Order: sequence, then C-alpha cells, then structure tokens
Amino acid sequence: MPFIREIRTSLANRLAERRAHRRLSEELAAFRTAAERTELDLMLGRHTAEQTREIESILARQDAERRYRATVQSGVGGFHA
Repeated sequence: MPFIREIRTSLANRLAERRAHRRLSEELAAFRTAAERTELDLMLGRHTAEQTREIESILARQDAERRYRATVQSGVGGFHA
C-alpha cells in the first residue's frame, strides 16, 4: 500500500502545482499596460534568472497570445476572426 500512497501524494502535489501556476498566470495577466509591465520588469530585475524563470515563461506565453490575437483580429497574414 505504500505505493498507492506515493501515487496519491504525487498526484496531489501535481494538482497543487497546477493550481499555483494557474493562479500566478492569472495574477500576471493583470499587468497589461506598458507602465505596469515596466514596473513588473523592474521588480523581476532584482532577482536571478533562476528565480524568475517561471514568471518569465508565463509572461512570454501571454505576450505571444496577445500578439496572435491582435494579428488575427486585424486580419494580417490571411487570418480572419
């Protein structure tokens, strides 16, 4: 039965990590304006790349999603909304 307990613990940990990542993503999405992003970048600059890796990854994904939506909405590149 220790094996089953390990699996349950592992699954619970993964679920908690996913919830925390989703919550962080939602909080970071609130930084939309150039001034807000500049302020966030200044705060992140006080830490090492290792410490900010997850945040930078989330921000890069969100930026890419925003650029894609803007491109699709404008009809650039043959895409139409």
